[in-house]
Amino acid sequence: MRGRPNLLAYCLALIASLIFAAHPAAAQSILRDAETEQLLKDMLAPLVEASELEPGNVEVVLINDPSINAFVAGGQAVYVHSGLLGAADTANEVQGVLAHELGHITAGHAVRFEERTKAANGISILSLLLGVGAVLAGAGDAGMGILAAGQQAAMGSFLSFNRDQEAATDLAGVRYLSGAGISGKGMITFFEKLRGNEIRSGYSQADEAAYSRTHPLTGDRIQVLRGLLDKDPAWDTPPDPELQERFVRAKAKLFGFLSEPPRTLAAYPPSDTSVPARYARAYAYHKDARIDMAIAETDALLAAEPDNPWFLELKGQVLLESGRPKDALEPLRRATELTRAHPLIAGLLGHALIATEDKANFAEAEAVLRASVQKDRYNPFAWYQLGVVYEARGDIPRARLASAEVQVMNRQYPQAIANAQAAEAYLPYGSPDWIRAQDVALEARAELERFKKRR
Repeated sequence: MRGRPNLLAYCLALIASLIFAAHPAAAQSILRDAETEQLLKDMLAPLVEASELEPGNVEVVLINDPSINAFVAGGQAVYVHSGLLGAADTANEVQGVLAHELGHITAGHAVRFEERTKAANGISILSLLLGVGAVLAGAGDAGMGILAAGQQAAMGSFLSFNRDQEAATDLAGVRYLSGAGISGKGMITFFEKLRGNEIRSGYSQADEAAYSRTHPLTGDRIQVLRGLLDKDPAWDTPPDPELQERFVRAKAKLFGFLSEPPRTLAAYPPSDTSVPARYARAYAYHKDARIDMAIAETDALLAAEPDNPWFLELKGQVLLESGRPKDALEPLRRATELTRAHPLIAGLLGHALIATEDKANFAEAEAVLRASVQKDRYNPFAWYQLGVVYEARGDIPRARLASAEVQVMNRQYPQAIANAQAAEAYLPYGSPDWIRAQDVALEARAELERFKKRR
């Protein structure tokens, strides 16, 4: 009699795990950097054109995650892990990955993945119900057999579907690289790196291991891809040297930002006076509170390229975050001008203007921050700074609207609704901000309802 309740408990736990498996894991943090975002956008643009998707509608989002991965998750966005950029040696390798991920978007695999998950869950839950029925009828061994067979069928169906998707997406990536006139050598070399990592991690490369994997065996993928790519007219197309230099710089910048200073200085010692090394060290010194050394590196970068907006942005950031906002204004104003008010840089300039605590700078701060959020509404930092400006001048309704914008992005839906409603009550009827307050409240309510349904 004890075995029956235990088996039922197991069944219920398994049902719960299957239900929860249909939902993605908690989101990783997003990294925002104007230079890196522009680089990834430029890498992607010719591939999007070759895929016949609408230019400008596909985004690349950088995720702070050390694993070597990229994925799509609905919509037209490619999510790239920071670990992938760290593992890649060339811009061409990253483009190979982006081409593959575009294949997932054009095939609608994110939607089909959810459909297939539901189908697999259906097989599993049916087997659970049959198994429980057999157990309750006294046939315990038969019930366990039904359960095991059902789980195996569900997993086999699900994994087979994923492998088919990946194989088809590899071929789509080949087409997009070819259509864009980009060599597929990077795609091959990156897959070879993945295979090396799998071998070092103990993943079997034997044919029988393919059944239990979500992707085809990497060796098989390389063989198929090489047979297609080395015959392509673009195979021997030389890499774009400017794109490669931009990639090496962004990679070093990311390394300096994410790594502990001693690790950065070991990888990029002071004897290395290249631009990427200075970039990485500037972040390392800044993180280590060696501000004079960080500024020395940014000044050396600017001596070589005085009008490089990313170098100007970095110098302004170091000065601002080290408590020198007035000194940060000149480089940040110039960087904002050179990038035509890039929303991230304009947001940083607005922050510096506020940090001077000089009320004479607040009008300029409001102007650049409003320009920032108009170009990039999903920028909680700029919205927060804009709220500070509104509150300082006594414009409480708009300050509360800015707070609501931040809260809805931070999933603080009840607070967002309260602030949006308070803003709407006092903003001019029918004005753009009044309409936006309504939109924010509606968005927060809709997300709150989705959250309740998921629970």
